[in-house]
Amino acid sequence: MRARFPTLTKLWADSGYAGVLVSWALTVLHLVVTVVKRSDDLTGFVVVPRRWVVERTFAWLMRSRRLARDYERRCDSSEAMIRWSMTMLMTRRLAAPARSRTAPTAS
Repeated sequence: MRARFPTLTKLWADSGYAGVLVSWALTVLHLVVTVVKRSDDLTGFVVVPRRWVVERTFAWLMRSRRLARDYERRCDSSEAMIRWSMTMLMTRRLAAPARSRTAPTAS
């Protein structure tokens, strides 16, 4: 991981990864792992900082039909499909016509 992503210094993880992972990542990988926890005293929908980024990305990926199910047998082909899906997302956004930055006027 360090060889492929040398500039990576911080990770955000779900509360399921709390514990040994945090200290192991710091000592072995020299990465700071911040565990994002949901408060138990809150009811209903509450946006948890940084966690929505992962959920939003998963939602974007699930728009690709092939990624909606686990069809791939090998990790590298699964990774290729994820890269292809995100490439399609980026190219669609880049090719989209520019939106007007001014608010519409009421007539």
